[in-house]
Amino acid sequence: MPEGHKIHRVAKAFAADFAQVPIEASSPQGRFSAGAEQITGKMLTDSRAVGKQMFLTFGDATVLRVHLGIYGMWDFAGAMAGPVEVDARIGRTGIKPLVGADQDPPEPIGQVRLRLLTPGPAWRMADLRGPNTCEILDPQSAATVMAKLGPDPLSYRGTRAQAAAEFARRIANRSVPIAALLMDQSVVAGIGNVYRAEMLFRARLNPFVTGRELSAEAVAALWVDWVGLLKIGVRTGKMLTMEGISAKAKAAAVADRVDRHWVYGRAGLPCRVCGTDVSMQLLAGRKLYWCRVCQA
Repeated sequence: MPEGHKIHRVAKAFAADFAQVPIEASSPQGRFSAGAEQITGKMLTDSRAVGKQMFLTFGDATVLRVHLGIYGMWDFAGAMAGPVEVDARIGRTGIKPLVGADQDPPEPIGQVRLRLLTPGPAWRMADLRGPNTCEILDPQSAATVMAKLGPDPLSYRGTRAQAAAEFARRIANRSVPIAALLMDQSVVAGIGNVYRAEMLFRARLNPFVTGRELSAEAVAALWVDWVGLLKIGVRTGKMLTMEGISAKAKAAAVADRVDRHWVYGRAGLPCRVCGTDVSMQLLAGRKLYWCRVCQA
C-alpha cells in the first residue's frame, strides 16, 4: 500500500498538471459513471493529500475522495510535469512514458475506474485502477472524513506545534503498543509498514511499549522524525530512512530498496548495527520488523 509520501507526490502532480482547466472525467470500467458525470467539465481547484487519502476539489466544491488501499494505483500519461516517478508495479503509483502531443490519449488498459483528461494538444491523463475508495463528497462530508484522521505534517490546518501536540494527545494514555498506534490512521495519517518499522528502529524503541509507557520526549522525537522522513519521501519519491552511512551505502540505498532500510523486509538477516538477526511477527495482521537487541 502506498504510504503518505506517495500520495503527497500524486497530489502535487494533480496540482501542477490538472488545476484550473476543465477536466473530462469518465469511467471506462463503468463502476464510477455516476461519479464521473458529477465532475466532468469542471475545473480542479484544490488537490490535497491527508495521510494515505487524496481529496480533489472541483469548482463547485464537489470533492473526489480517493484511497488507493493495497491494490489501487494511478497511471499518468501525456505532457506531465509534476513529481511522479516511473513505477508501474501493482499497488504503486506510477507514470507511463510520455506520449507525444501529436498522438491521441491511449485507450484504457484493464479495469480503469476513473479517467481524468485535460483538453488541448498538450493533454494530460490520469487513470485510476483498483482503489479501495473512490467517491464523490460534498464539502461537509469531506471535512468529516478528514476530521477522523490523525495529523499529517504536510497538510495539517494549524501550526507545527499544534500538529505535534495533536499527535502526542492521540498517543498519551493509550494501552496499545506504539507499533500499532503508528499504523492507526486516526492517530497519525500516512505512516505505513515501512515507515513504522524504520521509525521505531531509528528511535531504538521496543515496538511493544504502549503509548502510556512512552515519555513525552520520546513521543515528541517520533513526531519530529516522521516530519523529516515524510519530507524526504515527498522530495525523492523514496523511503530513505538510513542516516550516518557512507556515500557508497547512500547511493546503494537510492538505487535499490534492498539496501534502503535498517530493518524493514530484513527478517532473519543480520541487524545492520549489532548483527543480531532481525525479528518479524504479525501484529494486527501486518508484518512488524525489529531488532531484539537494539530495540530491547
